[in-house]
Amino acid sequence: AIAQFVKEGKRIPRRGEVGLKSDEIESFEKEGFVMSGSRHKRMNAVRIRKENQVYSAEEKRALAMFNFEERQVRENTILTEFKHMMAGKFGDSAK
Repeated sequence: AIAQFVKEGKRIPRRGEVGLKSDEIESFEKEGFVMSGSRHKRMNAVRIRKENQVYSAEEKRALAMFNFEERQVRENTILTEFKHMMAGKFGDSAK
């Protein structure tokens, strides 16, 4: 659920803000209301840590996919070279 807010670039709601949308919370804060999570340094630190966890999980997923694709390319290259080598060895002895 937190990842969805981060992906959309929206503020993660804190306790007491759950029924409100991110846009509504931001508009209340602009009007001068102090929302529950905004006044606590500890709550802000927790929110930032959670957002960073989501970003790092997405980065890990992207890196894993990149590594997988690179490995596939390497394996295909080695397999192609092996097939050419085998064709050369067995192709010459058949003549």
